[in-house]
Amino acid sequence: MVQAWYMDDAPGDPRQPHRPDPGRPVGLEQLRRLGVLYWKLDADKYENDPELEKIRRERNYSWMDIITICKDKLPNYEEKNYTKAMRLFVGEPVWTAYNRPADHFEARGQYVKFLAQTA
Repeated sequence: MVQAWYMDDAPGDPRQPHRPDPGRPVGLEQLRRLGVLYWKLDADKYENDPELEKIRRERNYSWMDIITICKDKLPNYEEKNYTKAMRLFVGEPVWTAYNRPADHFEARGQYVKFLAQTA
């Protein structure tokens, strides 16, 4: 099951959960309004999964890649964590990664404004 929450403003390791006490959960409906979509699919059959094919067709996703985050593939990643995720794109992905803080970029300002209006 997916868990999402508003983060606290505490300094420290950004890889930590930063879950405030008391917690402020964010529901799946609010995540959907923000553009965060979630489906639970069988990761072992993604190549021939009719449900995934339906999602890709309905949302016009023409490009996908699989990312695996685990100790063997990402140095200094804690042994207890393992993530395998699929990213879906409309068209070939074209983007540039920016290290944080990135608040001086116009795109970041637009994104924060969008979140403030939607949240």
